[in-house]
Amino acid sequence: MPDREYQTIQGLVVEAIRDSSELAQKEFALFRTELSGNIRTLFIGIAMIVVAAIFAIAAVMLFTDALVKWLATVVDSEALAALIVGGVMAIIAIGLGLYARHAMSLSALAPQRTVRSIKRDAEVLSERVAG
Repeated sequence: MPDREYQTIQGLVVEAIRDSSELAQKEFALFRTELSGNIRTLFIGIAMIVVAAIFAIAAVMLFTDALVKWLATVVDSEALAALIVGGVMAIIAIGLGLYARHAMSLSALAPQRTVRSIKRDAEVLSERVAG
């Protein structure tokens, strides 16, 4: 009887080690896949921002020139009109920059599915060991 208990315990330990090893390999593969996808998405987003910025700069230059010329007729001073328009645009640029910094934070790039999966696996393994 003691030999059977020893073999059963030994078999359980070997099975647990094998399962843990396979699980670790699968989790690492999931992590690499998810991280690769997140990085690809980040680079595509950055490329789109650059292209959009090129067009936006051209449009902003034209609109700014038109706005300054129109405002100069209202306030009777081209210099004052340029200062008003420039100040408003600076405030908008600061707001957009702060928003972009927040949107591209590292927490947005974290591999959330992998973290949840590892937590689930740890719970299952602890239940197996306890049960």
